[in-house]
Amino acid sequence: MEICRRLVEKRTPLRALVRDTSDPARVEALRELGAETVVGDLRDRESLDRACAGVDVVFSTATSIIREGEISAVDGEGQMNLVDAARDAGVTRFVYVSFEELRTGAPLERAKRAVEERLRVSEIRYTILRAGLFHESWLSPATGFDAANGTVNVYGSGEVELSWIALSDVATAAVRSLEQQETENAIVPIAGERLSYRDVVAVFEEVTGRPIAVQQVPAEALEAQRDGASDEREQSFAGLMLGVAAGSPPGDGEAWLRRLGVERPRTVRDVAAQYITP
Repeated sequence: MEICRRLVEKRTPLRALVRDTSDPARVEALRELGAETVVGDLRDRESLDRACAGVDVVFSTATSIIREGEISAVDGEGQMNLVDAARDAGVTRFVYVSFEELRTGAPLERAKRAVEERLRVSEIRYTILRAGLFHESWLSPATGFDAANGTVNVYGSGEVELSWIALSDVATAAVRSLEQQETENAIVPIAGERLSYRDVVAVFEEVTGRPIAVQQVPAEALEAQRDGASDEREQSFAGLMLGVAAGSPPGDGEAWLRRLGVERPRTVRDVAAQYITP
């Protein structure tokens, strides 16, 4: 949705792929933006052929880790179906939102890397955005960060540096990447700032004026959880947390984000400010 808003601001004709089970309110919001909506599914190649017909640029952000669906079928084969459909339709540019290399051993990361490789050999001009940890996911109760109730799970020691970024800034970077020649056929890291989990907790305590109880989750426990998981979703969540425990890879993600037009990225401090009691 955020990418769609930015494209509309640029008066770019817009087509959005939606599922027949998509939230009707979100579909209507896309139509109100002026988007043409096409019903399809990443697991249905024919629907992707219809969606890509006559399209110049594809932006892909879809993932099944939060919603229903098998990761290998959606994030893996499904996304590769989209790459193939885009290639066959003559799409000239493909912007794929991935995530940084955490080496988690998780199905989600394996799927992401497989799609990246399919793009590299597709002959489509591509941009792969490897984003840091999304505020919206990793500073939420879904991943054990429950600031509202003053409890936080910290994975590993909590002392290694991590890359953080807001979804809105990723959307801006994705659209602006079309204007930068150096992003063509490139893997581009993007991050708003780098802070350890302990730093993040300290920021929340300082901004809100409230203490936070920290539950430390050892890497060994995460390994056991990943290896004992019964499905891809559980394996991926445990694997991602294990990757977070090891820290983000070094890189120039902050510099890239600014080169892509995000001069003042949304920060962890900005997120913490939402929890200040009036």
